[in-house]
Amino acid sequence: MSYDTLSEAMNELKKEGYTEDFNIHHDSLICKDGTLKLFHDDFVVDKFFRFEGDSDPADESILYAISSPKNNLKGVLVNGYGISSESMANDLVEKLKVH
Repeated sequence: MSYDTLSEAMNELKKEGYTEDFNIHHDSLICKDGTLKLFHDDFVVDKFFRFEGDSDPADESILYAISSPKNNLKGVLVNGYGISSESMANDLVEKLKVH
């Protein structure tokens, strides 16, 4: 399925149970409240969607639908296209680059 906007995709994923909001923290993904860290072998990228800004290349983003069967958790991660290995551990970069 494809979506016209980032918010439309996020709303649909929420309906599918992707309710957690992940953020990148050097060597892991952390939940919004920071109480749980997921390392590269703790999660799976189920789907991803790319969005391009109409006029500004800086508006380009990618939305990842991520699950962690080990933690019975599903959520989303929004990031720019250019994933920088300087700010993330190499194994996390590689896992996200595949998509």
